[in-house]
Amino acid sequence: MSVAITAFYAAILGALFVPFTLYVGTYRAKNKILLLDGGDAELTRRIRAHANFTETVPLALILLILVELSGASPTLLHSLGIVLVVARTMHYVTIATNPGATAPRALGMVGTLGVILVSAGYLLLN
Repeated sequence: MSVAITAFYAAILGALFVPFTLYVGTYRAKNKILLLDGGDAELTRRIRAHANFTETVPLALILLILVELSGASPTLLHSLGIVLVVARTMHYVTIATNPGATAPRALGMVGTLGVILVSAGYLLLN
């Protein structure tokens, strides 16, 4: 059985991971902070934005693959994939660049957890 739909969203999220990582790395290099955050609030925000992405995306993608392998409809899979990409991007950008904007950050987290919860529920019920 193919996992082409999940692979598509994994590719998008993988492509996003690169600039998200570079956003931390270039700041580190520019400010000569090689380990941890050096007490730099801007670097701390960048690190947390990147870390939250890396903490949530793998589980969501694993669940999405399992949902696809379980025979879910393309509509459900695309819906979950689109929500995941938008939610993760919204959450990341808000933390990394505008931490005072709590609504987009909250929506990003709700969207991400929604994808995880719907996927888990689908797997438990099917």
